[in-house]
Amino acid sequence: MATVLITGANRGLGLEFCRQYAEQGWHVIACARNPDDAFDLNNLASHHSNVQLEALDVSKFKQIDALSEKLADLAIDVLINNAGVYLDDKTNGFGHFDYQAWTESLLTNTEAPAKMTEAFLPHIKKSNKKLIVAISSLMGSMADNDSGGSIFYRSSKAALNAAMKCLAVELKDQSIGVLIFHPGWVKTDMGGPNALINADQSVSGMRILIKDFSLDQSGNFVKYDGTPMPW
Repeated sequence: MATVLITGANRGLGLEFCRQYAEQGWHVIACARNPDDAFDLNNLASHHSNVQLEALDVSKFKQIDALSEKLADLAIDVLINNAGVYLDDKTNGFGHFDYQAWTESLLTNTEAPAKMTEAFLPHIKKSNKKLIVAISSLMGSMADNDSGGSIFYRSSKAALNAAMKCLAVELKDQSIGVLIFHPGWVKTDMGGPNALINADQSVSGMRILIKDFSLDQSGNFVKYDGTPMPW
């Protein structure tokens, strides 16, 4: 049975990844800060014995190390770094930057996926698929930015893209791949009700690309439907 570990699994894209992989018979390690309070995730786990719930706040690196140690004997085929925060609002824009919120954005959106990759690299090496996935955003593209705003989120996703590209280069000789996704503008708590697609459509597309991934694609930044994204 193939295994996927998903962060931010309690809602939105993370929950949908859990649902689709569970229905496909994968062993799903669903990580959330407070899984006991995640009604939808617990409901999913109650119907699928292949879903394993784990408490994990990715901004707490000691928790990442502890989970890595707990799962030391497990091979992880796909690591999906999905957990993220959007802390920009009208009160903390230019002239009123909340530097603590900016630091928290970088910690969760950029540093945590790199830490997850470090901590779970031994598990990934044991697997057949050997793939690290980062859920980024087109808002991390500097070439596409013609409106400004959302500086915390944009900079953290641009940094995530750079970090994951570095890891793709450094890990390729170990046959470990890295895939960076723009999931589209999705109707989630973060994306809002005016978004263009639903989570099912986004995750279905990303799962196809994950399934068909080959090492020569490592480091690519692509949309959920495979369209290359500008850096």
